[in-house]
Amino acid sequence: MDRHTPEQRKRNMQAIRNSGSNIERKLQLELWHRGLRYRKNAKAVYGKPDIVFLRDKVAVFCDSEFWHGYDWENRKEDFKSNKEFWIPKIERNIQRDIEVTEHLKAEGWIVLRFWGKDILKKTQECADVVERTIRIRREYHV
Repeated sequence: MDRHTPEQRKRNMQAIRNSGSNIERKLQLELWHRGLRYRKNAKAVYGKPDIVFLRDKVAVFCDSEFWHGYDWENRKEDFKSNKEFWIPKIERNIQRDIEVTEHLKAEGWIVLRFWGKDILKKTQECADVVERTIRIRREYHV
């Protein structure tokens, strides 16, 4: 049973932003301090990646565990209310992530996806992966 009225729940859900989250900002800040320049949520790139290196064709997605279905087979049983809505919604998000990744790869992009918890706990390691990927990409695509 939901503890909020439908109006309260709607207001809460509308307040959730699809860009500029804490996990995105944390990784972006680390990359910026390393001198890596990027675009945020580039509309011209399929799937609007959170961080985009256009010249290098590297797309970075910062996926939150809830919305993108981390450990989904175990977690989907956690829903106690409104399962008919949430389970298909999260499963569609998972499917969309796969479609976006495949589409970008087919266009020659390197796609990197990080879970929010990894960005928060291991920001430098995530940035290392991005930096290394860009460095390798630039060496082979000069």
